[in-house]
Amino acid sequence: MAQINVSNLTFSYEGSFDNIFEDVSFSVDTDWKLGFLGRNGKGKTTFLNLLLGRYQYSGNIAAAAAFDYFPYPISQGQMQRAAADFLEEIKPQCELWRVICELEQLSESAEILYRPFVTLSPGERTKVLLAVLFSGENDFLLIDEPTNHLDEESREDVKKYLSSKKGFLLVSHDRDLLDSCIDHVLVLNRKTIEVQRGNFSSWWENKQRRDQFAKAQNDRHRKEISKLRQAVSRSGAWADKNEGTKIGYDHIKEPDRPTRAYIGGKTKKMQSRVKQLKNRINREIEEKEGLLADLEQPVDLKIMPLVHHKETLVEARDYALNYERNGQQLFTGLTFTIARGQRVALHGKNGCGKSTLIKMILQKAGYAKDSLPIAETGTCKTAAGLVISYINQDTSMLKGGISEFCRRQSLDESLFCAVLRQLDMERVQFVKKIEDYSEGQKKKILLAASLLTPAHLYIWDEPLNYIDVFSRMQVEKLLLQYQPTMLFVEHDARFREKIATAVVEM
Repeated sequence: MAQINVSNLTFSYEGSFDNIFEDVSFSVDTDWKLGFLGRNGKGKTTFLNLLLGRYQYSGNIAAAAAFDYFPYPISQGQMQRAAADFLEEIKPQCELWRVICELEQLSESAEILYRPFVTLSPGERTKVLLAVLFSGENDFLLIDEPTNHLDEESREDVKKYLSSKKGFLLVSHDRDLLDSCIDHVLVLNRKTIEVQRGNFSSWWENKQRRDQFAKAQNDRHRKEISKLRQAVSRSGAWADKNEGTKIGYDHIKEPDRPTRAYIGGKTKKMQSRVKQLKNRINREIEEKEGLLADLEQPVDLKIMPLVHHKETLVEARDYALNYERNGQQLFTGLTFTIARGQRVALHGKNGCGKSTLIKMILQKAGYAKDSLPIAETGTCKTAAGLVISYINQDTSMLKGGISEFCRRQSLDESLFCAVLRQLDMERVQFVKKIEDYSEGQKKKILLAASLLTPAHLYIWDEPLNYIDVFSRMQVEKLLLQYQPTMLFVEHDARFREKIATAVVEM
C-alpha cells in the first residue's frame, strides 16, 4: 500500500480569472476504491490530468504509483482496426492474454477483440478499454465516467467488474454505480476538499447531517449577534446619556449630585462594557464564517408545460422500423401511447432503436429537417399542433457564446443565464465559448434551454450524461413537482425508477 500526497496544490488555466484549485492538500491510499465527487466544472477531470502530468501547477503531488487513464483516446485509424492489433499502441507492454482474462470477468467474449473497433457497441468498446486498463500491474487507475451511453445490462457488467477491483479513482455521477463499487470518497465541495470512508449514500447522509448542524449553528450565531448588537446600542446610549450629565455641574449649588469624577468613572465602565460586547460580536462572526461554505442548497427549478386539448399525444400500434439501405430491423411490434401527464421511459439495449424512434416521432411532429432513411410498418402518429421540447444526447453542435445560442434558440438571455445559475454554473463561465465547457456544462446548456421552452411534450434523450449528482436531484424534484408529459431515455436506474410512470421495453 502506497499513498498519493497532494500538498498546497494551486492551478488555473492560462487566461482564466479564477483558480480551479487553491492551496489544496489531502492524502489517499492507492489500494482504495475511491469515488470522486463534485459539481460540474469543479475540476474533477482537470485533477486527473494533473495526476497524469499534463499541466503545470504549483504545489506538490507525490505518488509512488504510476497512473493510467480511462478512456484511452482512439484514433480514426484505430477505429477501423481490430483492438487486438493496437492494444500496445494505447497501453505499452499490454499482453493480449491478460486482456482476454479481464474480458471474461466482464462477461464478454474475446471475439470482440478481433472485430473492427468501429463495429462494436458502446458497451463492448467500454469493456475492451476497461480490460486493457486493468491488464497492467501496480498502476493506480483513473476512470472517468465509464458508464455514459451504456445500457442497463452493460452498466451491470461494469458495476460487478469494478466492485471486484481496487486501486482506482472513479469519476461518476451514477449513484447506483458509486454505491456498489467504492469504499472511500474524495469530494470537491464548494470551498473545501474532503476524504471520507464509505460509499456515496453514506457520504450523502453524513453531509445532510453536517449541513443541518451548520445551518442550526449559523442561526444560533445570527440570533446571538443580533442580541449583542442590541446590547451594544443600549449600553452606548446609557454611556452617552451618563456622560452628558457632567455638563452644567456646580458642586456648590448641587452638593447632593454625584461628582464629575464619579460620573466619569461610571461612563468609563459602560464604555468598557460596550467594547467587550463588540469583541464578542466579532468572535461570533468569526465562528459563523465558513459554516455554510460547503452547504448544498439546490434552488428549485421551474418548467412551463403546455396543456394539449387531446388526451393522447403519441400513439404507436404494431410499429416496426428497418434501415432502408440494408434492411436491418431495429424493432418490431411496438405498441404504446403517451397520454397527457405521463412520463414514459424507453428502455432497452444500446442499438435497439430508442434514439431512432425518438427521431421518427420528431419527424412526424414536424421537428426534423430531413427524412430519415428508415422504412416503417404499422402506425405511429402524433397529435396535431404538438409542441415539443427536445434534448439531444449529442452536444457536438454546441458552439459560440451564450448570446449566440440564445438568439438561435429564441431564448431570453437573462432568463437563460438565471436558470444556468440555478443549475450551479458559475457566472465566469458565461463569457467563455460553449465548446470550451465540460461535457456536464454542455448538457446543462441543453437542459436549461428545454426548461425555458413551453411544450406539450418534453422528449429527452439521455439528458443526464455527465451531469453531477446534485443537479440530477434538482431535476428529479422538478419533474415530480410539475409532472410534465415526457418521453425520455435515461440509463440512470434511480432516476428512471423515480420519474417514469410507464416503461416501454424495446
